[in-house]
Amino acid sequence: MRVSIDVQMHYEFSAPNTVALVLEVARTNGQFITYENMDLGQATVTRIAGDCGVGSRIWAQVPGREMRLHYQATVDITRPNPPLEGMWAMPLHMLSAEATPFIRPSRYCQSDKFVPFVNKQFGHLMGGQKVAAIRDWIESKLSYVPGSSDSDTNVLDTFAAREGVCRDYVHLFCAMVRAAQIPARATSVYGPDVTPQDFHAVAEVWLDGAWQLVDPTGMCGADGLVVVAVGRDAYDIAFMESQAPASLLWQGVSVVRC
Repeated sequence: MRVSIDVQMHYEFSAPNTVALVLEVARTNGQFITYENMDLGQATVTRIAGDCGVGSRIWAQVPGREMRLHYQATVDITRPNPPLEGMWAMPLHMLSAEATPFIRPSRYCQSDKFVPFVNKQFGHLMGGQKVAAIRDWIESKLSYVPGSSDSDTNVLDTFAAREGVCRDYVHLFCAMVRAAQIPARATSVYGPDVTPQDFHAVAEVWLDGAWQLVDPTGMCGADGLVVVAVGRDAYDIAFMESQAPASLLWQGVSVVRC
């Protein structure tokens, strides 16, 4: 599948500012960039590698009080969308150094709080069957409600409220999967089936000795996602972090099949 990505952002700052941006498509397995362009006007750009070597992060030094950004990319998605149910989970002592950190609790994913619930609800299942059952439970029990959460909402809030947006679905999914002692991490993506169109968050789980993409909202399959960055939770994959107070003037994300 080929998709076209178009991101436009216009922000105003209280002073000249340094902004961290995580927007560019990652050069990683399962996707190939055929065209890409980032326009940040007069900003001075410095790129560093993303977490786990996936994608990149931009430090943009904005000389004035406004930032106008236009990012475009065309990407061929080549990964399949295999069923999780037939996949196996490694025992802890066989986990790689890459996967091991993602069985631990993090700022927004207090997985230690979910061990009793996960054992009771999903303890009879193994490996990919357990992960698929957790995904299906979250998709069926939560309501997708834009504006229902903010940056202070944690996974316990989401579990109690039974509503949220993509980041909340991912936090609950990662917390439950980690509680089952299976590595899970948050992943920022673009997807043509995301409704409403916006930056999107999904998860990756370590099954069959590799990372497998899972969208707990049910909007997208692995074969319709373009990976941008990965991390422990939404804190690590935020599309923008501003050193100075920032006011949104306009923002648009468009992802369409070519």
